Amino acid sequence: RGVEGKVATARYARENNIPYLGICLGMQVALMEFARNVVGMENANSTEFVPDCKFPVVALITEWRDEDGNVEVRTEDSDLGGTMRVGGQQCHLSDGSLVREMYGEPTIVERHRHRYEVNNMLLKPIEAAGLRVAGRSGDKQLVEIIELPNHPWFVACQFHPEFTSTPRDGHPLFAGFVKAAGEYQKRQVK
Repeated sequence: RGVEGKVATARYARENNIPYLGICLGMQVALMEFARNVVGMENANSTEFVPDCKFPVVALITEWRDEDGNVEVRTEDSDLGGTMRVGGQQCHLSDGSLVREMYGEPTIVERHRHRYEVNNMLLKPIEAAGLRVAGRSGDKQLVEIIELPNHPWFVACQFHPEFTSTPRDGHPLFAGFVKAAGEYQKRQVK
């Protein structure tokens, strides 16, 4: 999959103020990069790629571990749900976030197809270092969107905006990304 190359790409975009739109795995690698290089969580990773990593910032919900290694147990039969998220899911957007401004409404519905999620048990130091959780699931338990407020345009989402975007009705994230890329290009020409 070339995951480390994707992590390097996210880092390059972050460090050089280049617009970045991460979708699904693109959000996960952006989070891994930020955790490693800004927060100092050496070798932060996803349990999809390194099952026994020290800082599993992305994991199956059934694998969420806190800093002490304790596992938060979730199964298909538990109140917390199983491991696959599919279909339209509600997302609450954070006030003052770039994505809230782009969508123009506080709650959206976006389509999903994935098993791995941001590990909430390791999120506190990541947020303290400047990454904003800009959208959360309907029950506010799962991270749906992240952004970097101190970056011109760095947005990443767990869902798939390409599932609902059409040539006549472009998705707000794609429209925002294209606009940001154009502004970046204008700055480079000067």
